[in-house]
Amino acid sequence: MNYEYFMKKALNLAKKAKGDTHPNPAVGAVIEKNGKIIGEGYHKKAGMPHAEREAIKDALSKGNNIEGATMYVTLEPCCHYGKTPPCTNSIIENKIKKVVVAALDPNPLVAGKGIKLLEEHGIKVVTGVLEDKAKELNEDFFVYIKEKRPFIHLKWAQTIDGKIATFTGSSKWITGEKSRKYAHKLRKEASAVLVGIGTVLKDNPQLTVRHIKTDRQPVRVLIDKDLKAPIDYKIFDETAETIVFVGENADKEKVKSLNKKENIEIIKLPLDNGKFKLEDILSELYKRDVIHILVEGGKEIITQFIKENLFDKTSVFIAPKIIGEEGISSVGKLGISDINNAVKLNKKNIKSLGEDVLITLTREE
Repeated sequence: MNYEYFMKKALNLAKKAKGDTHPNPAVGAVIEKNGKIIGEGYHKKAGMPHAEREAIKDALSKGNNIEGATMYVTLEPCCHYGKTPPCTNSIIENKIKKVVVAALDPNPLVAGKGIKLLEEHGIKVVTGVLEDKAKELNEDFFVYIKEKRPFIHLKWAQTIDGKIATFTGSSKWITGEKSRKYAHKLRKEASAVLVGIGTVLKDNPQLTVRHIKTDRQPVRVLIDKDLKAPIDYKIFDETAETIVFVGENADKEKVKSLNKKENIEIIKLPLDNGKFKLEDILSELYKRDVIHILVEGGKEIITQFIKENLFDKTSVFIAPKIIGEEGISSVGKLGISDINNAVKLNKKNIKSLGEDVLITLTREE
């Protein structure tokens, strides 16, 4: 049996809802019998039925007999009650004969227990089919569960000589339309989009997903210790939720005004040498089920994450333009004097976007 063929189908289904399922992983499932797919489904949104139940429902709605069939699922079926009943129950009740799993669930509530339960009921289980692809699809979920912090994805656009703006601050637009549209795809896949006050004062961004269809807007996260952002700026509009990290000396009147808005949350944190500790910010976001942060800048924020080795992936959009030495660099001072101490990254993918190039890299462990 060509397990990989059917698992690829399940992975493609899972990708449809990437970002929409947070804080749950994106999962797809197909049911095969006698070499034909008789049911398929994917987890569409947190609180809605999981992929396995969707696939079973699909098969039954078409009048298919699923007794003795094989299910392919991209992540180990759950065996605990959450917002929905365990998927293992439905698999057992419908007498599915074999379950092919791509990756084990890192969640301690599952972590092999789902497979064990299926096997105890006489169901044959095969694991590890396209496991790397399945883990890559849910790289954010794996980090969130294992490291108890959000997955951190750094993103910026630069010229070929590594500049994000001219010396006057001019930066619209470094990259072309295709790159900017793709950046909205990255926002859709994130739970939150994070920026510093410099970016907000300079660009007044809305930080929402546009240009592509989405059922959910990521939370906007603003690091603004003195609360300098004007309260009529786009980041405080009603199109999405916003979390603002401020210091104890933040403008009290502004705090009072913003606290009246239902979609705004102000979080006060202590400062360390004039800056927030990133661990404090990440801890607060983790408590709020933020599993994937897209860090969009600016330069100081990006540099702090790199300096503290707190990132998992970078997406760098590179335009075929040259600004020169006086331009503003994409990354600030890291204090590296020896090339052997340079921050090392692993190349994951290179994508052509019109005239631009997108390079995706991961942190070298």
